[in-house]
Parts: sequence; structure tokens; C-alpha cells
Amino acid sequence: MKEISFEDTKTAFRIKSDRDLRRAYILFKLISYPILVKIGNPVIRLFSALKIPVGWIVKPTAFKHFVGGETLKDCQPAVEKLKTANVYSILDYSVEGKETEKAINAALEETLRAVKNAGSNPDIPFAVFKPTAFGSHKALEILSTDKTPDEISLREGEKFREKIGILCRTAFENDIPIMIDAEDTYIQHFIDQVVIGMMQKYNRERAIVFNTYQMYRHDRIAILEADIKKAREEKFFLGAKFVRGAYMERERARAAKMDYLDPIQPDKEHTDRDYNLALKISIENLDVVSIFNGTHNEQSSMYLTELMKEHGVEPDDKRIWFSQLYGMSEHISFNLSAAGFNVAKYVPYGPVRYVLPYLMRRVEENTSVKGQTGRELALIKKERQRRKVNET
Repeated sequence: MKEISFEDTKTAFRIKSDRDLRRAYILFKLISYPILVKIGNPVIRLFSALKIPVGWIVKPTAFKHFVGGETLKDCQPAVEKLKTANVYSILDYSVEGKETEKAINAALEETLRAVKNAGSNPDIPFAVFKPTAFGSHKALEILSTDKTPDEISLREGEKFREKIGILCRTAFENDIPIMIDAEDTYIQHFIDQVVIGMMQKYNRERAIVFNTYQMYRHDRIAILEADIKKAREEKFFLGAKFVRGAYMERERARAAKMDYLDPIQPDKEHTDRDYNLALKISIENLDVVSIFNGTHNEQSSMYLTELMKEHGVEPDDKRIWFSQLYGMSEHISFNLSAAGFNVAKYVPYGPVRYVLPYLMRRVEENTSVKGQTGRELALIKKERQRRKVNET
């Protein structure tokens, strides 16, 4: 197994031109100033709400860096460019879901197109979708409790199950694994039930349907172990996508407001511990578990490579994938791919106006210099300096 260094910027930015690096440097430099983000994001959101064109600001900057394009076809150049470095793509329709029947049907049709597109393109190894795009949030909440649901919620739940079934069946028919994103804790229980049901139906020969485990929840290790036990007993394969989590602040606030047990880990250390434990448990059960390691954390990425080596698992074993978001953590993605591991970038797409909420979240998440932005800037600066030295 080839030695990996996440400090190798030559490999990390090998498909980036000097112009690409300069644009990335300017973008991350701007979003490293919280005051600019604090002022800029509400203005862009307001302009969008008032239908004032914002594409001229967003498209050549954040959109170009973090998004593959407005349509599946637009994303193809990004897919092809990534594959020159043996990095695969996962095209994620990142339009925020609405609960009208028209919006749900539109999201279903676009996601079905993405599933079929992935099934016909060897450079796209997975499809993905956000489950709340296909159902009533209120019904999902009611169905996730221990209370007896009303007739409306039961009907909405069946509609939701039907649409998830259409997507999973289409993935199965196109022989393409499909990942179902995680949602807020208070609606996740019913989603988990539906997804496990889909695994029981479609994961008889290999993992086609993947559920997402947010490891910032303190109950996920127990849930993972229970799901593995069920997979063994009922003879299906478990598809497990691991992330740290995306909704911590609002989860804590809701728990405090409604006076119930906070579902989130007490601190980052506990999250990191459980995340790595989930990887270890999964490797130890690799005969029934397929792993999708969705993280920007260097330590967890390296830890999984070490687990694979320890258990004699080849880097290119298709039961294990590493993934980072498009435009972020290139030092992880490209150094892992150079060492022969399976790596896929999450490449969002959608019309500029409708992808704005996704973009604003990416920008807000990257405002901490101690966090992602500081690391991105340092690596970009290091590579630009390396290239300057080599030119002289």
C-alpha cells in the first residue's frame, strides 16, 4: 500500500491550473472574513427572494468553485476532469425541497434522471438524494414518534415510501448504488425504517441502497450495530454512509426549547471517537457492510486506510469509498486516489437561483480560519509557492 501524505500539494492540486488556484485563493480568502459573509449572505438571499439577478455575482465565484453546473449535462466537463486524476463524481441535485405536489414530482423526475445518468456513466459510481424532497416534513415527524399517527400522516407516509421505492427500484434496475441522506433527528426514525425496508428488498446480492449515519448523534453506534445484526440475520447487505453531521446547532436548540434529551454528542471528541469506531465496526463486518466514508477529517480518512491495511483489504476494494465535497479538501481526495483508493467527489448541481441555499451553507461553514478555510488557504498558498519556485 502506497504511503500517503496529505501535505503533498503537487498531487492535491494536479488538475488545477494556476488560474484555478488563484481564483480558489481569492474565494477562500474572502470567506475567511466572517464580517464579509455576515453582510454578504443576507444581501444575496434578499436579492434572490426579490428575484433580482445574482448569477453575475455568484456564478463566476462560489458557484464555479463548489458546484458542477446547472444541469446534468453541464456537469460532464467536471466529471471528466476529475476522472483524469482517477477521482469519480457523484452528481447531487442540490435544490432545496418544497412540499407542494408539483415540487415533489419535479424533484422526483430530476432525481430519476440523475440515477439513470449515473447508471450509464462509469465515472459516476453512486446516485444520491435528500429524502425530505419527497414528503411532508410534518408527517415524517409524526411517524417518527411513538404516538399513534393520524390518517393524514399515514397517507403521507405511504406516498413518501412509494417515491423512495421508485428511486431505489430504478437504482436497482440500473445497477447503481443510491445513497439516502440523513435528516434532522426528529424525522430520521421513519426514514430509517423505510431505508432498511429498501435494503431488505434490493440489497440481496450487494449494497445498492445506502443509509446515512450522522455520528454527531450519540445513539448511532447502537443503531449501526443493530442494523448489522439485522443484515446478518435477514441475509442482506448493509450500505453505510458515514458523516459527522450537519444540523447540530438547530438540533440542540430544538431539544432545549422542547425540553427533551439532546440527541447530539457532548463534544467533538465524542463525535470523532464514535465516527472512527463506526469505521472499525464496519471493517470488522465487511462481509455484510459496504462503507462510504464521507468526511473532510484527515485523521478519520487516514484511519480507514490503516484499518484496510490491518485487515488485508485492497485499496481499490469497491466495498469501500472515500468522499469529499467538490471544491474542498483536495489534499485528501487526490492523495487518496493517487494511492489507489476509491474516491468520489460530491458534485452538486442545479439552477443558480435554487442552489443558493446550498452555496450559502458552504460559505458559512468555511468562515472559521481555525477550521476548513484556514487549512484550504494554507495548502493553496503552499502549492502556489511551490510552483513559483519551480518556475525560477
